[in-house]
Amino acid sequence: MLLLALDTATPAVTVALYDGTRVRAAVHQVDARRHGELLLPSVDRVLREGGAGLGDVTGIVVGTGPGPYTGLRVGLATAEALGAARAIPVHGVCTLDGIALAAGLDEPFAVATDARRKEVYWVRYADARTRTGEPAVNRPAEIAGQVAGLPAAGSGARLYPEVFTGVRDDLPEHASASALAVLAAERLAAGERLPAPRPQYLRRPDARVPAGYKVVTPASPPDARQGAGPRT
Repeated sequence: MLLLALDTATPAVTVALYDGTRVRAAVHQVDARRHGELLLPSVDRVLREGGAGLGDVTGIVVGTGPGPYTGLRVGLATAEALGAARAIPVHGVCTLDGIALAAGLDEPFAVATDARRKEVYWVRYADARTRTGEPAVNRPAEIAGQVAGLPAAGSGARLYPEVFTGVRDDLPEHASASALAVLAAERLAAGERLPAPRPQYLRRPDARVPAGYKVVTPASPPDARQGAGPRT
């Protein structure tokens, strides 16, 4: 097994190479505006430092979010392209699950990332490997009663410490490709079927057809109109 893992669902561009026993190499850069620019060079660097070529990789692991549209699509499209090029499987893993594993807690806690618009993507965990619900997007005040006092990881928790009162600086802030790779390897070894690499957006896209939109078609030329006589 040699898994190449990557995630762009948070401001981090994170890539790792995992051989089933150890993380051979990893790159982690935080820049929310340069996912497309940083990702492939990071993949090249990880493969080089890990002493492998793309032809040695047996599977791709990619974070499926939830996350903002543009950043999330960069990682998913790249993973799909690499998998297609080498005819190897591409496995999706929830980005929040990777953050949870990196947190390493054996008690109930929450993970929350920044969803912008004064909202967070969040979910609760029983421990680092056990999610107790499905990821959601909410305004922090709407979930205060569900997360108050729980240890909390992720950038969303750090943005709203008045709601995530158990937020801790020693817990991870952004996604971790190393954790995604380890989690995927564990699940595959247990015989689990990992999800397809499909994005979790959790809210409707910004671009919509305007209400009352009318289709405008060009008028037919005079000769094509029914009953039109010959031109003189």
